[in-house]
Amino acid sequence: MPDGTVRIDGNSLLLPGGVQVQFMRTLRLPETGTHALPPGLGTFPLRRVEDYADSVPAEWRARGGVLLPVYLREAMWLSFSGSTEPAALQVGVGKVCAISGKPWSAQLHRDPQNYVVLPRQPWLDGINSGKGTVRQFVAVPLGLGATVEGQVTGEEVWGGLQLQSFPLTPEKLAAWREEQRARTEIRYTGGGWGAAPPAPGAVPAGGAASAPRAAAMGLGAGGSMRQEVYQDSRPHGSWAATPAGRVFVHLVTPPEWRRITGEEPPPSPVDRAAYTRAGLPWFDYYDEGASDVAPTDALGGVKPVGEWLGDDHEPWQQPSPYQIKPLGDAPGKPVEDGNW
Repeated sequence: MPDGTVRIDGNSLLLPGGVQVQFMRTLRLPETGTHALPPGLGTFPLRRVEDYADSVPAEWRARGGVLLPVYLREAMWLSFSGSTEPAALQVGVGKVCAISGKPWSAQLHRDPQNYVVLPRQPWLDGINSGKGTVRQFVAVPLGLGATVEGQVTGEEVWGGLQLQSFPLTPEKLAAWREEQRARTEIRYTGGGWGAAPPAPGAVPAGGAASAPRAAAMGLGAGGSMRQEVYQDSRPHGSWAATPAGRVFVHLVTPPEWRRITGEEPPPSPVDRAAYTRAGLPWFDYYDEGASDVAPTDALGGVKPVGEWLGDDHEPWQQPSPYQIKPLGDAPGKPVEDGNW
């Protein structure tokens, strides 16, 4: 995927360097207590902003990227499981780093760390708000002050999600590929090929006539869950100095999705109590060989969205212990980057 090209492949977002991101629908956690990892309920659909240049706001056309539909107070998590090569991935929520709480940056930093390391990090469910815990990504409208962006910066300008990928340096990447080739040969001579890596896959933006202003959405903090954000264990200087690709992810309400794309949004997720009553699994992930990135004051002090939107009246049913499980298409057109 040359020249910083980002693409959509089905409902996956593919960034240069073999990075694959899926935006997963899930159940919203209560805002009190610490919980197991919630389940995945399928992926959010993705569309390129430039394909709807006449119906998106002018500022969205300028930023480019992709859009996805999300309900008020709906939760999501990011899956990186299809990523094929080592990469450092920055994740921004309203251009606030979801790992460090610092402003969005074009460079990687280790103190505090402002990225996740792939494929070491299999997923990210929320902001890095506590030791060994994150607070769930939850969609809220801009203008209330409830987003992470609003609470950390004091204003809500950007909303959405931002992703930026950095590959290994050419020398480090060549050494890693040689190591993988040697391992594949060992597996083959031992009697089997090993699993084939997932095929990589891209996202652009554009602009034209004026369009109505859309109801912008951002991400706030929901309930707390047990999840580590892994420290980078590679030596300094392992990553490229400049990003290979980046993309702006716009969040739209279901009515706006319908207006912009002409498509019906997916239905709202099943309620939490029904999921638990059905005996379906929740997850617990343990990795004794990894170190957790320490939380920062900026993110540790972010308040949950219920402080703005009121109490969560959706029924909660605690999963039984047996429900908590331990876990140890052809590429599309490029997605244009814009100014943000």
